[in-house]
Amino acid sequence: MTDQLHETLKDIKAKFRLYMNGVVSQSMREKGLDYKLNFGIEYPRIREIAAGYEPSHELAQALWKENIRECKIMAGLLQPVDTFYREIAEIWMEDIHNSELAQYTVMNLFQHLPYAAEVVFCWIADEREYFQLCGFLLMARLLMNGMTLNDRAEAEFMDQAFTALESDSLQIRKAAALALCKFGCQSRENMKKLGKPLAVLSKSQRPGVSAIAEEIKNEAEYCR
Repeated sequence: MTDQLHETLKDIKAKFRLYMNGVVSQSMREKGLDYKLNFGIEYPRIREIAAGYEPSHELAQALWKENIRECKIMAGLLQPVDTFYREIAEIWMEDIHNSELAQYTVMNLFQHLPYAAEVVFCWIADEREYFQLCGFLLMARLLMNGMTLNDRAEAEFMDQAFTALESDSLQIRKAAALALCKFGCQSRENMKKLGKPLAVLSKSQRPGVSAIAEEIKNEAEYCR
C-alpha cells in the first residue's frame, strides 16, 4: 500500500468517526450485521463522503479489504467498472455476509458491469446463499433497466426463481419475488406467463409461500 493510499484511508475513516451513530451501530449489531467496526452511518451520508473522492480501483480494493461496514459500502461506490474483472467480483461475493451489503453492492456496482447479464444466471443457480441473493437482486435491477430475456434465458430464470420462492431463506425468497415482479412489470405477456405457476404456489401449504405468491401477482399487476 502506498503512503498516499494509506493517508486517504485514514482521511476516510476520520470522516466516518465524525458521523458515527452509536445507537444505530448497536441496533445493527443486534440484528446480526457482524463487522469488526460499524459506525452506524446512514447510506446517504456514506454516498456524500464518497463523492469527495475520485473513483479508484486501488482505493476501492483497499476499502473492501477493511472489515468495516462503511468502507465496504463505499468500495462499491468508488470501484470503476472497467477494472472490476469477473474474478474480482467472485472474490467480493465470497465476502458478502448480509443483505444490506448485497443490496448496496448490486445497486452501486454489479448492475453496471459489462458482463452482468452473463454472470447473473450463474449466481442465481449458485447454492451459496449470498451468491444467489446477489443474483436475484441483480436480475431485478437488470429487468428494471430494460433487459429482455430470450426463450431459453426466460425458462431458466423462471425455473430458478420459482424454486427459490420455496427456499428456507427468507431473504432469497424476497429477492426472487422482487425479480419476478420486475419481469411481470415488463409486459402483459410476461404477467400471463407468471399466472399459472403463481396459482400453483398460492395453494402451497408451506408457511409464507402462498402469501408471497399473492404479493408478486398484486405487485406485477399494479405496475402494469
